[in-house]
Amino acid sequence: MLGEGDKVPALKAKLSDGTELDLAAPGKPVVLYFYPKDDTSGCTKEAQDFTELAGEFAKADIRVVGLSRDPMKKHDKFIAKYELKVPLVSDEDGSISDAFGTWVEKSMYGRKYMGMERATYLIGADGRVRKAWRKVKVPGHAAEVLKEAKG
Repeated sequence: MLGEGDKVPALKAKLSDGTELDLAAPGKPVVLYFYPKDDTSGCTKEAQDFTELAGEFAKADIRVVGLSRDPMKKHDKFIAKYELKVPLVSDEDGSISDAFGTWVEKSMYGRKYMGMERATYLIGADGRVRKAWRKVKVPGHAAEVLKEAKG
């Protein structure tokens, strides 16, 4: 599990916009948010909140990227359906979520299963974690991240 001040390991992510992101040396600050599943209520709201603030993040020269284990085809439909303005990463092999420690045991109605913890990381241009939010609650989160990233 990565925490504040930790160096992100050598991980590259292919984004839905066709670009590649080197998480260990992004060149500019990156907000990487982990979410469980495309097109579910909380995940949709979180993506819409980051989309709404995408211009503010861009003005501050901060890249915002969402990540789940859904396949890229599903991401493409999700982006089109909600006109999302932030690129998404498909972490189907789990390499990125495992490195960040966001693939965790969860429990619902007494049943245990593995799933994505909603978490957000602010990664500096040098590839170090500047801030980590774990067990994120969606309301107001994107605005809180923007404030921290700009500050």
